[in-house]
Amino acid sequence: MASTSIAFPDDDKIPEHARVDGSPFDGRWLVGGEIRTWTGAKIDVLSCVCTRGKDGTLARKVLGKLPALGAKEALEALAAAKKAWDMGAGEWPAARPAERIAAVEKFLDGMVKQRETVVRLLMWEIGKTRKDSESEFDRTVVYVRDTLESLKELDRSGGRFAVEEGTIGQIRRSPLGVTLCMGPFNYPLNETFTTLIPALVMGNTIVAKLPKYGGLCQIPLLEAFRDAFPAGVVNVIQGDGATLIGPIMESGDVDCLAFIGSTRVSNILRRQHPKPNRLRCITGLGAKNPALVLADADVDVAVKECLAGSLSFNGQRCTAIKVIFAHASIADDFVARFVKKVDALKSGMPWDEGVQITPLPEDGKPAWLAGLVDDAVKKGAKVVNANGGVAIEETFFRPAVVYPVTEGMELHRTEQFGPIVPIVRFQDEAELVSWVRTSPFGQQVALFGRDPSRIAKLIDALVNQVSRINLNTQCRRGPDTFPFTGRRDAAEGTLSVSDALRAFSIRTLVATNTDPANKALVGEIVSRRLSSFLNTDFVF
Repeated sequence: MASTSIAFPDDDKIPEHARVDGSPFDGRWLVGGEIRTWTGAKIDVLSCVCTRGKDGTLARKVLGKLPALGAKEALEALAAAKKAWDMGAGEWPAARPAERIAAVEKFLDGMVKQRETVVRLLMWEIGKTRKDSESEFDRTVVYVRDTLESLKELDRSGGRFAVEEGTIGQIRRSPLGVTLCMGPFNYPLNETFTTLIPALVMGNTIVAKLPKYGGLCQIPLLEAFRDAFPAGVVNVIQGDGATLIGPIMESGDVDCLAFIGSTRVSNILRRQHPKPNRLRCITGLGAKNPALVLADADVDVAVKECLAGSLSFNGQRCTAIKVIFAHASIADDFVARFVKKVDALKSGMPWDEGVQITPLPEDGKPAWLAGLVDDAVKKGAKVVNANGGVAIEETFFRPAVVYPVTEGMELHRTEQFGPIVPIVRFQDEAELVSWVRTSPFGQQVALFGRDPSRIAKLIDALVNQVSRINLNTQCRRGPDTFPFTGRRDAAEGTLSVSDALRAFSIRTLVATNTDPANKALVGEIVSRRLSSFLNTDFVF
């Protein structure tokens, strides 16, 4: 049975394999091809791991310091990206795909050398287990390599000429311009790179604003960015979001916004741009993904998948299962089995072997989660697992299974983004369909059942409401070759290895008629390789 305490470590007894020193990265940022050290105010990077000092008191460990840049520095980074773009004539946007691929490969060589440092910072900054931190790093490397392979395929297909109705044309994809990339704290490396890398390889120039939590773990990569790309192509800033991003957006110089975060912030960013019709947006926003456990479901399978789906990385995933609907005929049995599995989860430090529940990085998050639980309990629900919902110190929250959750409780609709599992009893499947249709989000659902006719009916009822339906398995993002998006307030644009390349570019056509002189003109340009765009070259 789970205990009500968690063993935060003594400051001088951190295992050697978990120690990390973030001080070499203090105050560093990247602008115009130069890594600078900020001498102004800095932001303490507080770990979600509390450590015990010699006097016995617990405190969040200070890992390092990020620069608290101001509007002036934000606009300097924007100016560097704008200069590198040079109205589309800069070295990077004008480069051939093979040249961009070579630069990204050089970046990868530098990136992989920092693996252990980044992994340890992920553990300390956001409480991600070592296993999951290693997985995030390695998956990101694979994503980058897969993106390069996808770009080669895209380049090969664009090298052909088409002839239609007397018109000869070559269609290739060209970049959009200056791109602002803002990633989330829960996957600060992977999710940032799923927008930054495709935007980069398509020829856009970048201003990357690092997340408030999980920003330090990306600073070890600044040298790799600086050494691989022309000056100003990648610029990395940090500081208060409102202070930095407002001036950048209000300038009107951002052509593309890549943002992963809340719907509320996304709407603010769009409104700040003076010409929103010219702003391409690729976003990953909120989600309240339901699991629907039908009367004929294999309860053991449903429990296993819902456990992983709802509590992996403490439920801090947009793709997490955030509410479970269980049919009244099996709900009590499902809850009993589910609670048993939750109570067996190991809590501890991110580097502990086999740990599954770890501290939370967001300031005040345990207290906020406790408020959601209290609201449900006051309105008739119960915390049904041992010691569920207990907040410990300022960074730890014992997972809470709350049942039965009903309409009117905040947990019924609010995205908790943390280790709370609301479970709802239902009688009629129409209740499930109605809930999904009236949700502001539309990312995914997980369906658990074995009757083909019933499952087929629900698929048809839900396929126009969400972007992915998972059958007898948890909600998730991967594999990265599959489309990842959402409806309504959940997302805009599609992110996958191939879709992202298209999202950060535009189809551009060079065309002429079949007059022999024009055909000869095009032929000479191609044969003499006079154009970076109009050619039949492609990358192997």
